[in-house]
Amino acid sequence: MIRKFLVPASIAFALILSGCNTVKGAGRDIQSAGEAIEDVAD
Repeated sequence: MIRKFLVPASIAFALILSGCNTVKGAGRDIQSAGEAIEDVAD
């Protein structure tokens, strides 16, 4: 019974963790692009 819960929970945890890294990376990219545009505007 525990094994039926543990495998899907582990998979879900891995997907959530990788999603957080993706969003964090996208936020950094957007911030870098905004800073570059700001530098050009100055």
